[in-house]
Amino acid sequence: MPGLDKEVVRARALEEGFSKAGFARPDLPGVMDRLEAFVGEGRHGQMSWMEERMSWRGDPTALWPEAKSVIMLAETYTPDVDPMALINRPEHGAISVYARNRDYHDIVKKRLKRLGRWLIEQAGPETEIKVFVDTAPVMEKPLAAKAGLGWQGKHTNLLSRDLGNWFFLGAIFTTHAFEPDDSARENCGSCRSCLDACPTDAFPAPFQIDARRCVSYLTIEHHGPVDVELREKLGNRIYGCDDCLAACPWNKFAAETRDIRLAAREDLIDPPLAELGQLDDAAFRTKFSGSPIKRIGRDRFVRNVLYAIGNSGSEALCEVARGLCDDADATVRDAARWAVARLTKL
Repeated sequence: MPGLDKEVVRARALEEGFSKAGFARPDLPGVMDRLEAFVGEGRHGQMSWMEERMSWRGDPTALWPEAKSVIMLAETYTPDVDPMALINRPEHGAISVYARNRDYHDIVKKRLKRLGRWLIEQAGPETEIKVFVDTAPVMEKPLAAKAGLGWQGKHTNLLSRDLGNWFFLGAIFTTHAFEPDDSARENCGSCRSCLDACPTDAFPAPFQIDARRCVSYLTIEHHGPVDVELREKLGNRIYGCDDCLAACPWNKFAAETRDIRLAAREDLIDPPLAELGQLDDAAFRTKFSGSPIKRIGRDRFVRNVLYAIGNSGSEALCEVARGLCDDADATVRDAARWAVARLTKL
């Protein structure tokens, strides 16, 4: 497929709305060993899918042997307000920046497909592609680092000199062989701002994470009650956590969000816990239609809200918790009774 220059593809990616593009071969030497160690120590928690598809996740060539190149794309979602300011408003819920509007999976995937269709038009119908956005066994962050988009920081997230660390990743696997870009160099130095910012001490060491203590995992992936010793540490974080991302000094170079659909909805910037705690299933589905929050369901979401209510110190919110002490869901009941017990001890 001569004549398809990767710089032309990179320019087209920017035209489509991506913030950065890089190219890599579909292999990840050493990643399988790290993944096996992570799972072997149980740090993946209840995310059984990480273990079940480990062979694909740790080796992209096993996922699609015909692929010769991977195009990694970054799309920014940089907030226009300080997300940490919400932590000081205990009667309001703190929702992770990425989840305050439309589901990024849908937005990024559509953009990837448009770029992929253009790629096939340019390279010819014999070219094949597969697109992935965080829903398949693909190690996006190591691939993105290999493609030169950035490096995995001490918080294990990808960060970049020119984008900061507020960006999504998407991948296009293709049978077209592109010359790979140079891998990014790690530039964290002696900084440990992200590690010190974590409210639950989820980093056993720099560049390592124990998901079982991560607020994002606990509020999104974890089913059932959260360990009592961790509930107080959640504060008012009801869906995800931005603390380690917000603490990174490289964010002084963060690029602005390019898609208005990723800008925060007003009602999700600092929603009152009193309102969220009274959502039934129908109201929950309506409020979070098109949002990534919808996927965790009403019960898990209200569980998180009740932990935040218990941490609020607000006697007024105690009545909301009392109203859920006999909820149909056992985990919600447990969270409600815990919240009432904490608030009545004040």
